[in-house]
Amino acid sequence: MATRARILDAAETLFSERGFEGASIRDIARAAGVQGALVNHHGGSKDELFATLVTRRAEELARLRLDALEGMIRQGTPHLRGILGCFITPLLDKVTGGDPGWLAYGRLIALVSADDRWRDLTERCFDPTVARFMQEIRKLRPDADPVRVGAYFVFTVSAMLSVCTSRWRIAALAGEDPAQTLTESLLDFCEAGFETATRG
Repeated sequence: MATRARILDAAETLFSERGFEGASIRDIARAAGVQGALVNHHGGSKDELFATLVTRRAEELARLRLDALEGMIRQGTPHLRGILGCFITPLLDKVTGGDPGWLAYGRLIALVSADDRWRDLTERCFDPTVARFMQEIRKLRPDADPVRVGAYFVFTVSAMLSVCTSRWRIAALAGEDPAQTLTESLLDFCEAGFETATRG
C-alpha cells in the first residue's frame, strides 16, 4: 500500500505539472523511486492511472461538499451565498491548506475540466455533486432559465479552478499574497453573477 501511495502521489504531481501527455510512466517511476513495471502493476495503463488519480480525491471532495450543504439545510433556509460556499470552500480550503497533494489535485482537475477527452471522467466524478447543488439553487430561483443557471455554475467552477492554479498571478496583480481573502472575494464574484443570471 505504501508503494502504491507513493506511485499515485508522484503521478499526481507530474500530471498536474506536465499534463497527461507530458508525464511518462518512466518519469512517474523515477519520481516514485520504483521500477516502471510497478507503476503498471499498481496503476494499470496510463489512462487508468490518470482516472484513478482524479477519482481518489473526488470522493472525499464530494463528501465534504455534500456534508456542508446538508448541514446548512438542516440549520434553516439555505441562501445563494451559502450554497455556493458549501461548494467552493471545501476545495479551496484543501488546496490552500498546505498539503502538496491537494495543491496538485487542484491543478489536475483544472486540466481535466478544460479537456474534452476527459468528459466522461468529469461527468462521473463531479456531475452528481454539481446536480445536487444546482437543484438547491433552482429551488431558490424557480423562475430562472435553467440554461443560464447551468452556464453560471460552469463559470463558478472555472473561477474556482483559476484560484487553484493562478494564485501567483493574482498576487502579482495585487502586489501581495491574497490567500486570506480569496475565498470571500470569489464568493462575492460568483454570488453577484448568479444574482444576475437568476433574475429570470
